[in-house]
Amino acid sequence: YMIKKGGSEALLTALVKYGHTFSPNYTILIPLLHLLAKVGHKDRRIGMKAEEAGAVLLTLNLLKHNGQHARRTAACLWVIQVFCSSGTQYSCFCHQLGVKFISWGLTLKIIMAAISLNSNPNITFILNPTLHIVSQSTLLLNSSLTRKASALNGYISGLLWLYEDWHSKDTQDVAIAIRHALLCCLLKATDSTAGRQAFLSQGGIRLLYQTAQCLVEPSVQLMRKCLPRIPLPVTSDQSAYSFLLPGTPAFPDVITLTYRFSLVYICVVDESSDESDAEDDDLETDLNKLRLPPDPDRPKELLTQYSCFCPELSHDFQVCTSPLALFRLEKHYINALTVTTILSAIFNNYMYFQVLKSLTSFLFNFRGEASPCQREDEQDNEGDGTEEFYHHTIIDRLLERHGAGIPHHDPKLYCALASKTKSIPEFSILAFPDFWGHLPPPGHQPMAPRKPNIQRQKVFEDIQRFLKTDDIINHVVFDLEDSNLQFQSDSLRFFSKFESGNLRKAVQVRRYEYDLILNPDVNSSQHTQWFYFEVSNMTADVPYRFNVINCEKSNSQFNYGMQPVLYSVKEALEGRPHWIRTGTEICYFRNNFCPAQGRRRTTFYTLTFTITFKHSEDVCYLAYHYPYTYSVLMAHLKILQKSVDPAKVFFKQQTLCSTLAGNSCPIVTITACPVSRRWKDLHQLRNRPYIVLTSRVHPGESNASWVMKGTLEFLCSNDLLAQSLREAFVFKVIPMLNPDGVINGTNRCDLNSKDLNRQWSKPDPLLSPTIYHTKGFLYYLNIIGRTPVVFCDYHGHSRKKNVFLYGCSIKETLWQSGSAVDTVGLKEDPGYRTIPKTLDRIAPTFSFNSCNFLVEKSRSATARVVVWREMGVLRSYTMENTYNGCNQGIYKVCVCMVISQRLRCLACLAALGSMPSSFNNRP
Repeated sequence: YMIKKGGSEALLTALVKYGHTFSPNYTILIPLLHLLAKVGHKDRRIGMKAEEAGAVLLTLNLLKHNGQHARRTAACLWVIQVFCSSGTQYSCFCHQLGVKFISWGLTLKIIMAAISLNSNPNITFILNPTLHIVSQSTLLLNSSLTRKASALNGYISGLLWLYEDWHSKDTQDVAIAIRHALLCCLLKATDSTAGRQAFLSQGGIRLLYQTAQCLVEPSVQLMRKCLPRIPLPVTSDQSAYSFLLPGTPAFPDVITLTYRFSLVYICVVDESSDESDAEDDDLETDLNKLRLPPDPDRPKELLTQYSCFCPELSHDFQVCTSPLALFRLEKHYINALTVTTILSAIFNNYMYFQVLKSLTSFLFNFRGEASPCQREDEQDNEGDGTEEFYHHTIIDRLLERHGAGIPHHDPKLYCALASKTKSIPEFSILAFPDFWGHLPPPGHQPMAPRKPNIQRQKVFEDIQRFLKTDDIINHVVFDLEDSNLQFQSDSLRFFSKFESGNLRKAVQVRRYEYDLILNPDVNSSQHTQWFYFEVSNMTADVPYRFNVINCEKSNSQFNYGMQPVLYSVKEALEGRPHWIRTGTEICYFRNNFCPAQGRRRTTFYTLTFTITFKHSEDVCYLAYHYPYTYSVLMAHLKILQKSVDPAKVFFKQQTLCSTLAGNSCPIVTITACPVSRRWKDLHQLRNRPYIVLTSRVHPGESNASWVMKGTLEFLCSNDLLAQSLREAFVFKVIPMLNPDGVINGTNRCDLNSKDLNRQWSKPDPLLSPTIYHTKGFLYYLNIIGRTPVVFCDYHGHSRKKNVFLYGCSIKETLWQSGSAVDTVGLKEDPGYRTIPKTLDRIAPTFSFNSCNFLVEKSRSATARVVVWREMGVLRSYTMENTYNGCNQGIYKVCVCMVISQRLRCLACLAALGSMPSSFNNRP
């Protein structure tokens, strides 16, 4: 009522009248200021009115001359706070107030001087309005009217001077709130680029680094915010590998590249392919989509080509399938083995040092380089003729002696198949773990404990790198695009030009610290998370820090107990061929690096970890997760086929299609052979329901392949449950949907830079052949009346623990009826929950509480949704497997060491829920 009747104007006029006198009467002014604060709080135009009445400058002068009087100071501050909070109408006032503050040097010096350490009892009385004014005045810096370098420099300089002054005098930490408020003001003042530049030019980072003992969190936040953006030290944001896609014109100026394929850099940014682990709860309720499944995306006449992938329907089972003959190692490929020298050295009982020395020497020599050891001993080894001898019978005898005992692994078979694997850079080096094989560690491993404040410590070390450059080396020790780098004897040696390897560049930052840069996906400039590389020339018992500086995900299980994995060649040759979790001081945080060419997506994250190697002069392999390569898969399938009894198990491996690079995509059929050739037994086999399992559509999710490995081994085993499953179902398994991505070490995409799990709606037969033909095969099963009872696509999850399913739970329509029906009164199909509920009961690593059965719009083109919607498979799932471990059950706080062993029971997930109850009650 007072405002409508002009009460605000009257109070402002009175303030100007009594405040302009030479000796103001504070007996009148103080109640007047209090009343003006109360009334002005409700007046959205009080700031503008105060400016027009001339009350702003008057109030500032009263505050300036009454800094030693707490009651007068507080009254002035409350009024100024009201002036600064007058809503949208006060921009002009705020601008003028800010200009006066800055130009007169009164910014915060006037206000904060009123709060002195000598008047502690009155601090809380006037602190709130003071800090509010400081905060409001800081917002001026975001206005285009005051975004001038000189103004910002003066403003931020004043804030830093006040912060340093309060820090030096507040030895008893009684004014923490004031210092914290100043830091908050600096945070707001540095929202703009000009503000951050002013903060840097005024030495703000150095000041906060030296005074951040108490207010660590806001100080670190401010320093990280204002650290200068550093472009990644690469020539281009594009991947070092590129591939000429079908139908892409080859430009003459880019055709002369050194790879086997005709290459051209292609940047195809697919916004929809970016992984989003956030679950959008947008349950599909559009009734127009609750109808008949759509027609196939191709003529039905073309679907008959997939009949060959159902050999069980035409096989007469008269002649048992003979076991596959052993592959012989081709002589030209034996010469390419990186382990030949070391194996022969062990066989001839050389000293252990000579063993590792021979290995490193041979590795360097094979890569066209000379190691220090090789250069030193060059003359001594001339003409000894031992290498030629190594390439014959010794490798066979040594593999028999040292390489046996690893289940489902044959080094010779692996080498033969790896020689046929096609990669963009034509890999000619085998990674030792993939050749030699590996065993699961002997026991459980706990999740890595996280030290308190370890992330803060690492951030401080990065800030120190910016402030103190005396010990900074910044020497490039590995570059995927530069093979002429000179080897430094006092630095680690890196290598990643092998199958599934991913390391683009390594920079030695300090004596024992290295920045690692990952290679983006082929034909892309993003999707960096997976890594797999070799490191050598280390010194034992020395902590080496590794910083993977261009990760893209905003968070990771590395912050919650996950560790990288390590394989030591020396340990393997001593009889311990294990991938082990390793690393200390592990954390994952946002850094200040930016793309080399200013890409719109500018946020990178650092994964940092410290490793103390057990042996000197060892050769070790580090990876994001246990690697599982394409060649390993192909060898595993051959070994499985040899291991089964062809009279009992029908195991048929076929090629679904060829990939873009010309690799074969395998499809495997597993079921039980009929008891006899009688019509009844054959009829039972040919009427078994189908189960379709797929995996590894995302190359970086190697844990999905390990679960698939366990699934295949279980289905081919002599276990009674596996036998019952084979007798009840026909399993169609596509164990690797993205072979090219796995081979070339990509994280998310195929060679076409597309996320294949977002291409299921309309897959391109040329650019996404594996998805196109997998979908075609599912269509074929659908039209012949053999729609799978379960479809499950194996994946890996980087942000959650345990194993869980994504399913589809939209209200069921009667697709079988041949017409759309009214959805009123229809109940959701309970079957889609049966499998996860059963797994939750029998699988210790499975978590039903993490499952999600919503059909999200962002996932409409994924496998589970398209198979459910277009083929009518009600039990269509995505199975997410953690990279880390479990926080429940018997494996709580333990990492999933060998997923193929721990999750063996997931092989029967396809059957559960659709079998008779007597089968489900089996132990």
